[in-house]
Amino acid sequence: MFIYTSSKKIFMSNDTIANTITSIRNANLKERETVRVPATNITKSIGKFLLQEGFVDNPGELREGMNLFLILTLKYRGRKREPYITTLKRISKPGSRLYYNHQKIPKILGGIGVVIPSTSCGIVTDREARQKQIGGEILCYVW
Repeated sequence: MFIYTSSKKIFMSNDTIANTITSIRNANLKERETVRVPATNITKSIGKFLLQEGFVDNPGELREGMNLFLILTLKYRGRKREPYITTLKRISKPGSRLYYNHQKIPKILGGIGVVIPSTSCGIVTDREARQKQIGGEILCYVW
């Protein structure tokens, strides 16, 4: 089994969400089975929602020395190996934060896609945020 990582060196970054999204997107383009990203609370939450919505399988953790990594198994369909994740886009960035109330959280592809907001109740899906009537910062779109 080959594990795709964006780089061999571990480096500190200000935007771990963007690094995670870019690693998943790059592995998807290369049709890799697994992707390894640094495990933080935010990346674990994003991985949990990708699993919950059916975009990935088998999230696991791997410890290498003092570093902890999250291993995500990407899903593909058919003989052509078309990825389940067609678009993964970072919305709110460190220089430009976007906040929405529960009524204005966008629906992606009429509800087929997933919006992941960070709310006062933690990181939830767009459906949960509307149901609980809480808004927050929109982290990313997935479809």
